[in-house]
Amino acid sequence: MSGIKLSAFGEKFAGVTGASSLMDDLGNALNDNPDMLFMGGGNPSRIAPMEAAFKQRLAAIADEPAQLFGALGVYKSPQGDSRFLRSMAAMLKRQCGWALTEKNIAVSNGSQSAFFVLFNLLAGVQSDGSHKVIRLPLAPEYLGYADSGLSADFFHASEPAIELLDGGLFKYHVDFQQFSVDEHCAAVCVSRPTNPTGNVISDEELQRLDQLARAADVPLIIDNAYGTPFPNILFTDAKPLWNDNTILLLSLSKLGLPGARTGIVVGNEAVIRAFSNANAVLNLASGNMGAAIVQPWLDNDALISMSNELVRPHYQHKVTEAVAVARAALAGTPARIHKPEGAIFLWLWFPDLPITSQVLYERLKARGVLVVSGHHFFPGLVHEWPHRHQCIRVNYAQDSHTVQQGFQIIGEEVRRAYGGAQ
Repeated sequence: MSGIKLSAFGEKFAGVTGASSLMDDLGNALNDNPDMLFMGGGNPSRIAPMEAAFKQRLAAIADEPAQLFGALGVYKSPQGDSRFLRSMAAMLKRQCGWALTEKNIAVSNGSQSAFFVLFNLLAGVQSDGSHKVIRLPLAPEYLGYADSGLSADFFHASEPAIELLDGGLFKYHVDFQQFSVDEHCAAVCVSRPTNPTGNVISDEELQRLDQLARAADVPLIIDNAYGTPFPNILFTDAKPLWNDNTILLLSLSKLGLPGARTGIVVGNEAVIRAFSNANAVLNLASGNMGAAIVQPWLDNDALISMSNELVRPHYQHKVTEAVAVARAALAGTPARIHKPEGAIFLWLWFPDLPITSQVLYERLKARGVLVVSGHHFFPGLVHEWPHRHQCIRVNYAQDSHTVQQGFQIIGEEVRRAYGGAQ
């Protein structure tokens, strides 16, 4: 037998997708050049005090047979470990004032798998044969959404309004003249802060999205992997939002635990039941280790203080340093930096760039700098927009030497491109 005959599902997910090609490229780049400057992936920084805390917790788990067995030796409920659910609900109630219980919380194997389940529970082909979509209020948005739908025409996105700011900065806003929620919408989804841009939509924009979603009787999904109350990689004021029409996605990854693959879904009881039932089919249960590591930090609110006192200040310093380095490297070019309001990326825009961002990406990779071409980050934007080919995403979470070297080469290649080099 020379191959396999794939179903429609198989053809979609076993073939080349944006996410698979990007991750393959990231992995293969190290083989091509062991000295590659990795500024393209989503890995968080190594923060020594956080790593020391993880080490201490792992040692405590290993030294206590009951904890070790609970973390490694048993399946928990498809909803998650009951103690973790109670503790997470209680902490969010204390910190945010939300009226929730353990019935409003579920655990997933990372946010990516949670989005796959939630999106397909809501959108796509409906039981009556109609078709509904996930509405993205503005693109660029997280590239991990793009290929997660089980049917075609799964996302519809709107172009943002662009505000030009002093200091070579700019900022995206929801363009409410373009954005609407109609009968074809299954849910509204927005990340806050946004991967790739570091954009944080304002409290007012978020409230308006909530009102539009409620009026249309569809949920508002908020991707909060970098946001408040944890890991709180935010550099601007932003109030967290949750209510019975909101599905909030939290994550332990950006605390420094991406390998633990632990996402947290916060929703109304019907959403959590549906998610847990689907999770049982897809995974039997989610992993226990991430929940076991942070469990005591929920009960005493240490997770919040660690986010506020260790994680956020680390990235505040890193982003201030990265912006200064980027400005110096790009001085004299038309380049603009999206105002960094959160997350671990700088989003660079090169107006009227004579080459595409993909070509720029390839030139940078050839010189040993790995970034991500911006065109990957526009899921659901159906018409052509030159802006999508004028941007790149750069991870600034690496060590200072890597960031300095990387931006120096980025600046050289951008000047070369604007100078007409083919």
